[in-house]
Amino acid sequence: MKKFLVILTLSPLLLASAFSHAAPGDEPAPAIQLDALPSLALSEEVLFKYLSAEIADQRGNSLAAYSTMMSIARSTRDARLARRAAEMAMSGKLSAEAIKATRLWLEVAPHSDEAAQVLLGLQLATNQSEEAKKSLALRLANSEPSARLGVVGQIQRLLARMPDKAKSAALLKELLEPYRDMLDVKLILAQLSMTGGDQQAAIREAKEALAKNPQSELAALTLAQVIGDKAEAAKSLAAFLQKNPKSRDVRMAYARILFEQSKLEEAKKEFKTLLQQFPQDQTVLYAMGLLSAQANELADAERYLSTYIKSLNGQADSDRDATQALMILAQIAEDRNDLDGALKWVNLVKTTGQSGQLGAILKRAQLTAKSGKLDEARELLSQTDVESDDERVKLLIGEAQLLRDVGKLNDAMHIMEEALERFPDNTDLLYEHAMIAEKNKQLDVMEQSLRQIIKLTPENPHPYNALGYSLADRGERLPEAYDLIKKALSLAPEDPYIMDSMGWVEFRMGRFEKAEETLRRAFAIKPDPEIAAHLGEVLWVKGREDEAKKLWRSASGKDPKNETLKSTLLRLQVKL
Repeated sequence: MKKFLVILTLSPLLLASAFSHAAPGDEPAPAIQLDALPSLALSEEVLFKYLSAEIADQRGNSLAAYSTMMSIARSTRDARLARRAAEMAMSGKLSAEAIKATRLWLEVAPHSDEAAQVLLGLQLATNQSEEAKKSLALRLANSEPSARLGVVGQIQRLLARMPDKAKSAALLKELLEPYRDMLDVKLILAQLSMTGGDQQAAIREAKEALAKNPQSELAALTLAQVIGDKAEAAKSLAAFLQKNPKSRDVRMAYARILFEQSKLEEAKKEFKTLLQQFPQDQTVLYAMGLLSAQANELADAERYLSTYIKSLNGQADSDRDATQALMILAQIAEDRNDLDGALKWVNLVKTTGQSGQLGAILKRAQLTAKSGKLDEARELLSQTDVESDDERVKLLIGEAQLLRDVGKLNDAMHIMEEALERFPDNTDLLYEHAMIAEKNKQLDVMEQSLRQIIKLTPENPHPYNALGYSLADRGERLPEAYDLIKKALSLAPEDPYIMDSMGWVEFRMGRFEKAEETLRRAFAIKPDPEIAAHLGEVLWVKGREDEAKKLWRSASGKDPKNETLKSTLLRLQVKL
């Protein structure tokens, strides 16, 4: 069982990157045309009428206010006055008058998105959807072919604000039908079909778009998006890449899908291809760094991530949070006892304005304590301002971990017990309390805290796994340990660390063949030194000593300080 796990998350990063251009209608908007204001002097008559209208509005006489403001809007052809007349009519719930004023507003300011939106909203609110459709259809028909895509995007944005999404989609689909030969329109229709629940129509539209435009990345990405099934989507993207090998966004999406299918080596291969094509691409550097860290290839992870951080040139990354990269770099430096180097990376979290400031403070305190300055580390935590109980709990856990790491287990337990008096049902506190209690040989306390977590969060796999593994590791109550881990595995069937626990309890129960099978499956997903230690012991007991040594040797090369691996070799009296 892994007691601490940093989860590396690629999917949101790659989803944002690969599909950033995949939403039809999100093309860069055409240059905004500003409607000219009338060149008229402010006469006494206009000023008098304007003030009269405002006074009438303040007194609640909306009809008089509207009528006066509308008369000067008509005479001056000033869009601002037409807009104000519409506001006065809407304030007085004068729907017909508001539509008249808005039509005038749009007439004198034909490029106003706001006027078009207000008119559309009024028409739909008064059950004039046919009028709305006519207005938008006319707008499309009157647009220049070169500017039509921009108008489509504007109409899409206008209709997206309608509260009735189904009605909005149906209206948009009807408006776009005459223009379906346009690539982007066909892709919008594909997405409308998908959101409307007609996946087959969506796939058909996307395939037609791709057949007509076989080099369109947008079409390829949209097809993958509407296919739904990841394996089929991956095949579609791979086929496109065969014909268009330099398509960055499609290859990025393909790599993301491979990662989601746990095909890490294949995903890395695609990212390496991207890196050859785009050696300074920040997204690719970031992804390669995380994948290398996931595979425990720390030298590669450090190279990619440090290059990525250097490319930021001290600035925050607007597309992704660089905190994870900085914290991984800090951990790598710490693992080779370069505490100053680790602190350098941690401090960059603050100087580059990244999120995760509290996590960086906790790491800074840990590194400070590790350098022999425990009091200074605790003072750093005590002086940290927090904005919520959740942050306060994180600081308390952080301080307890500092004490635990230097062997002051009673002091750590005291902090946890005081914290639990204040936050008795906080599962993070209960879990840390259990882990410290186990280390302090207070096994009954550990079990009590883990069972409390199970009671509070019965769908959480981790307390079942932790308690089951602890029993299995001590060789106690093995049937109960098996049931606990089985429950954890039912809640998280693809978790390699829970698989590791299951393999370990099966080994303890003498089921060597089953244990090897389970541990190999876990190791295939996550080649972690702790899993390697357990799998190696199974092989050792089965008489395959050379195979076990080879596995342990490889694991030791990646993480020579792993406690489970070290204790296994010491207990079995094995020298590598």
